[in-house]
Amino acid sequence: MMRHSMKLFLAATTAATFAFGTAQAEEADYILATASTGGTYYPVGVALSTLVKVKLQPGQGIGMSAISSAGSGENVRLLREDEAQFAIMQGLYGYYAATGTGPLEEVGPQSNMRAVSMLWQNVEHFVVDSDIAETGTISDLVNATGSSVALGARNSGTIGSNAAILGGLGVDIYENYDLVEGGYGPSAEALQNGQVVGISTPAGVPVGAISQLFASAGDGVTLLNFTPEQMAQADDERELWTEYVIEAGTYPGQAETVTTIAQPNFLATQASLPEENVYLITKTIYENLAFLQAIHPATSVMSIEKAIAGLPLPLHPGAIRYYEEVGVTIPDRLRPQG
Repeated sequence: MMRHSMKLFLAATTAATFAFGTAQAEEADYILATASTGGTYYPVGVALSTLVKVKLQPGQGIGMSAISSAGSGENVRLLREDEAQFAIMQGLYGYYAATGTGPLEEVGPQSNMRAVSMLWQNVEHFVVDSDIAETGTISDLVNATGSSVALGARNSGTIGSNAAILGGLGVDIYENYDLVEGGYGPSAEALQNGQVVGISTPAGVPVGAISQLFASAGDGVTLLNFTPEQMAQADDERELWTEYVIEAGTYPGQAETVTTIAQPNFLATQASLPEENVYLITKTIYENLAFLQAIHPATSVMSIEKAIAGLPLPLHPGAIRYYEEVGVTIPDRLRPQG
């Protein structure tokens, strides 16, 4: 009798320890904000959301759906107003969100935003009509002031990053160009049709809209280089943009290597989301990188060794928990304060 009672006591104690020692996920259907469908954010976002649905919805009740948006600029607002709970965005906008600067100066620092993971580098693709490509560098676009150019949709991360880059090179895009607003696909079509002389489509390599443009326009368009001096001017001491080499043959008819610049993209979320949910999502991403990499080659650079490199915002506690479990050292600057 005593032995039977002891067994019951031990079983109850074990169950209680398990119940109180293991956090429980909360059922949720999250929205992941991406960007226009012609770039890299959207297909990668669809891959991420599909992965979460397949791996976490059946057992944990955690679902995710990707939506297109105007990009990083709008995604900050979507997170702030709870119209999305996750978002892919440029490092530049993470910097703006953390500091309350740039286009976020009026609303101030975004205290409810956290980082989950670095994803891939956002490679700047400046392409111009070959008729104005005198140097083959970004100077050709700088010298095209007064012309029509397509640098992104209104309020998008694309147009914001282009404003920052070209601002460092002495150009106010809103004053010096006739801007034609639109996503990557429409921008590429506008260049091919002669409606604009230049475009910029920052995204992971290869960019679908750029591949289609080169396949259709051939040597009628030119992908521009950056010299080391131009790189430094464009970065403007932010320590954000670095050199990126687009190998010859990456795009149809691209005979030569192009040296451009790139900034990091990362996955952001709301600080208020349950730790267990974000932990499970982070864990699922890194235990299934092959799935993501099969969907889009931009994610081929993802690895646990690079997971927190260059993040502009503090990490969500759920992400910290996973990274520490696998041996990643978290610097103090990436730990939420207070």
